Amino acid sequence: MIRFRKQLRVGSKKRRSLAPIRITNRNGRFNIEGMGAWHSYWSEPYHLLLTIPWPGFLALLGLSYVLANAVFALAYMVSGGIENARPGSFFDAFFFSVQTMASIGYGFMHPTTAFANLIVTVESLVGLLGLAMATGLGFARFSKPTARVLFSRVAVIMPFNGVPTLIFRTANKHRNQILEAQLQVSLLRDEITVEGEFMRRFYDLNLVRSRNPAFALTWSAMHPIDETSPLYGATINSLIEEEATITVSLAGLDETVAQPIHARHIYTAQEILWNMRFVDVLKWTDDGQRYIDYNHFHDVMPR
Repeated sequence: MIRFRKQLRVGSKKRRSLAPIRITNRNGRFNIEGMGAWHSYWSEPYHLLLTIPWPGFLALLGLSYVLANAVFALAYMVSGGIENARPGSFFDAFFFSVQTMASIGYGFMHPTTAFANLIVTVESLVGLLGLAMATGLGFARFSKPTARVLFSRVAVIMPFNGVPTLIFRTANKHRNQILEAQLQVSLLRDEITVEGEFMRRFYDLNLVRSRNPAFALTWSAMHPIDETSPLYGATINSLIEEEATITVSLAGLDETVAQPIHARHIYTAQEILWNMRFVDVLKWTDDGQRYIDYNHFHDVMPR
């Protein structure tokens, strides 16, 4: 959990407010509490329809379809002029609206007045535009590539070639490869400047290998904690006190659809384990074939 706190000035002193803004998601997405006026998904309906889960998307699509036909059904009831429709029957008007919007045209009910034909014309246009929009949104959702990337639940700090090293694991859950995969790792922590100002600072963490031309199975990312590292001299208590977090971003090119994909993950100070090592997931079969055992992907053990 990352907390950003505002500075309040009381006389010549500064203190942190008691109402933090929290970022709790492991994937790096912002969850802002108490600031709903700043951001609303409903202000960006296209983005909302592309990002909500499929059940929500289908529910909104179905609700919009029912409401649109209900509105036109009320208009048909007011206008009259629908041949073979029972007078005052909302259901007859509703199902006539469904036939009109979908261009079904069974022929049992049909408009007989100019006003009813005008409503049919408007509804036909609305149905045509609605079908085009729903088809485009559905195609955009289906064609959007997803990075099924697995990150280890914890990161570890252990000696590697005599140097303390921050290590975490990531794996490609797709059967294909992520081409030109790149990892960017940053340290975020609270700091007080010389002038006494509170800041949330970002530091880049250099990796032993930050690029992978063909990311297929697993990848152990390693950051040496030497004199040039922002983590040099850090301890468990100092990272917790500074509310330090490690932010990981992976980007690459999906081999199948040739589109960019990305994934993110966050490790809090409590999820960084010291003097531990990951359990080896590389196994061999009896005939000498190598394979990856993902059952122990998150497991660690004392070094």
